[in-house]
Amino acid sequence: MTGGGGGEQVSEARVRVRYAETDQMGVVYHSNYLVWFEVGRVEFMRQLGLNYKAMEVEEQCGIAVVEATARYRAPARYDDELIVRTRLMAARGAVIKFSYEVVRAEDAVLLCEGHTVHVVVGKDMKKRTLPAKYAERFRTMLIS
Repeated sequence: MTGGGGGEQVSEARVRVRYAETDQMGVVYHSNYLVWFEVGRVEFMRQLGLNYKAMEVEEQCGIAVVEATARYRAPARYDDELIVRTRLMAARGAVIKFSYEVVRAEDAVLLCEGHTVHVVVGKDMKKRTLPAKYAERFRTMLIS
């Protein structure tokens, strides 16, 4: 986890574009960026010392995506190595917001940026608050 502008913490995850992720024009199909946002989000939690799978099992809850946006700036192509930069933007009660930047590792060109909003839910899919251990760790990320 690295410090960003203004003290915010940024997690970085790397992915390499597979041929199956490209379309007929030879560029990455747009929905793959949402998959890479998830890769970034899970790695963000891992770098905080949190385990998403353990949260599902031990705390009996998950974080459901309720909103996702992506703005495409430049195309990614087969075999490009990409860096997914993830930041925690907000965590209040049952709502969590992350932002993302996907850049090409070779030349640092911004390919896509976006955000996701999540609601913490129990196994019954009813809203609940984020478990204390996770809320406290997220709070420290927002203060730093």
